[in-house]
Order: sequence, then structure tokens, then C-alpha cells
Amino acid sequence: MTTQNPTPPRWLKPMNKVFLALQRLGLGMRELPVLTVPGRKSGKPRSTPLSVLEHEGQRYLLEGFPGADWARNVRAAGGRATLSTGKRREEVRLVELDRHDALPVLRLWPVRLADGAKIMADAGVVEAVTPEAFEKVAGRCGVFRVETA
Repeated sequence: MTTQNPTPPRWLKPMNKVFLALQRLGLGMRELPVLTVPGRKSGKPRSTPLSVLEHEGQRYLLEGFPGADWARNVRAAGGRATLSTGKRREEVRLVELDRHDALPVLRLWPVRLADGAKIMADAGVVEAVTPEAFEKVAGRCGVFRVETA
């Protein structure tokens, strides 16, 4: 059963801070790069560890919770952001996919990134960790293609 206004679990923010500290030490994990984008109100850099799905030579990000700050900031910044892993930084442009184009990526998400998919299911964003359940968030949770800027 999905929740009308799902929220991330309480432990997610503190865990993200740990991942960000590891990133600053150059110990970032390839599976969990850090997205940095200017805050939509402050303009100050805001960093968030995110899972990246690679498929057919493209990379994608999923807004795991509707209205996530990082996604709102990306939209306000015109898609401009930085993606970092360890000491490697890449200037990127994030292009939000329309509902139809997002479907194949959404179907792959629970198959390839089951841990993140489970967090979404536990929070009530999706009904289950299945491709069919993830299809249902099309248009509700943004899917962004990562392009080199």
C-alpha cells in the first residue's frame, strides 16, 4: 500500500551525513556517488548521496521520495549539477524524462538497485519491490538522465 505523503526514514539523513564524510575523505563508493546542486533558495551547494542506474550506456537518477529537495533544487538550477565519486568530480546536466520515457528505467530500478527500492517500499512510496509497482510512480517520482555537461 502506498502512502499519500511518504517521507524518508529517520535514519536516512544521518546515514547520508556519514556517506558525505566518507566522500570528503576520498573514500566515496562507486555505487553511491554524491550529487551537488545549488540550493533553490540559498544558492549554497547542497550534496546528497544517490544511487545511479546505468543502462544501455546511459546513467539515471530516481527521485526516491516525491518532492525530494535534491530534485527540486535540480529543477530550479536548470539541471546543472556536479556528480562526485571519491576525488573525481564531473559537471553534469540532469534531464528529467517524461512519464513514458521513464517507464523502462523505473522497471529496472527494483531489479538493479534493490536496496534503494526497499527503502522506497518501506516508506510507502511503492507497494512492492517489483517492476510493476515502480511503473506506478511514473509522473510522481522524477527520473533524470545524467549527461556530461
